[in-house]
Amino acid sequence: MDPVIQSLLDTDLYKFTMMQTILHQHPTAQAEYAFKCRNKPDLPLAKLREEIEAQLDHLCSLRFAEDELAYLGELRFIKADFIDFLRLFQLQRRFIEVTVPEDRPDELAIRVQGPMLHCMLFEIYVLAIVNEIYFRQFPQEPSWASGEVQLAGKINLLKDFAQGNQRRNPFVFFDFGTRRRYSRDWHEKVVATLAHEAAPFMRGTSNVLLAKRYGLTPIGTMAHEYLQAFQAFGSRLRDFQRNALEHWVHEYRGDLGIALTDVVGTDAFLRDFDLYFCKLFDGLRHDSGDPFIWGDKALAHYNQMRIDPAGKMFVFSDGLDMEGAFALYHYFADRVRTGFGIGTSLSNDCGHEPLQIVMKLVRCNDQPVAKVSDSPGKGMCEDANFLNYLRDVFEIEQQ
Repeated sequence: MDPVIQSLLDTDLYKFTMMQTILHQHPTAQAEYAFKCRNKPDLPLAKLREEIEAQLDHLCSLRFAEDELAYLGELRFIKADFIDFLRLFQLQRRFIEVTVPEDRPDELAIRVQGPMLHCMLFEIYVLAIVNEIYFRQFPQEPSWASGEVQLAGKINLLKDFAQGNQRRNPFVFFDFGTRRRYSRDWHEKVVATLAHEAAPFMRGTSNVLLAKRYGLTPIGTMAHEYLQAFQAFGSRLRDFQRNALEHWVHEYRGDLGIALTDVVGTDAFLRDFDLYFCKLFDGLRHDSGDPFIWGDKALAHYNQMRIDPAGKMFVFSDGLDMEGAFALYHYFADRVRTGFGIGTSLSNDCGHEPLQIVMKLVRCNDQPVAKVSDSPGKGMCEDANFLNYLRDVFEIEQQ
């Protein structure tokens, strides 16, 4: 067996930043995560179950190496006690289960359930494993050849773009491709190539292992699971976003200052993102809904708070390709700093339709939690009553 995951650093930075916060502030939290494929694969995922089980067995044998811990420890926002925790850490196979639903024999059901601290790292590894095992079913040579052509085209687009297209703020992008990559090796080739040939524009990667290997900046702050968990952490539901942001500020004290806006929709987020948080956070991340409408709303909100948005940053990360990033840059970059997290379009443009797979938090501390999103189809909740209650509390219209 060729292991998909060979290092526990082969994941996104925000898994560690969220995990450190949970260790310090909610170490006894219990969590449950569920896998979902949003599109119909060309091959049934159920046929991959045996290989995925074997990959998970290997994953749960891995430990952090000392040089990996030393690298993490050099990041100024990672604390020594968290490194000590990771030195002892090992994923537990008993917390993850892979089944084939009786009523959906072509699909996979993957669930992770247990202490949040011991479960939250599974997400990116599971998604990378499912992707790579799936794409190994197709001929590899033509896929790589197609990917190389597409990658060269993207680099040429960047070079052409550099001629006379600059705005007040520079164009910068980041690799966000770990979770839906074609394969580990292809992802590394993409990042290594971009780091060498697109250095003025390529400012980092969410993948910690590749950042370490190629001297790039590791990028990431928080994901949906972090804010969702606060729906079950004891405050009034109406206050969960403020509570989550307050805890984040307490943990990082000015570092990692990009806030995610769409757990219960941008309008509801901005109602909670008052002057206090506007001043404390460096900017916002877009991950669903129309990005132009989102950006205009965010700019209007900063102006209403009498804060000059020129000093803030908008990070766009919803299904972007280069052309989409260029269009957003032209529209916003004279008014606010911009950054573009490009994922699947970089790491899985190899001639096959990518899998639209996610693994989301669905319960915390034995209570349902939800992601509503600004895009129909991107929300996730397994309890209709809780979802309806959440919508009522935050005045969210049915999509």
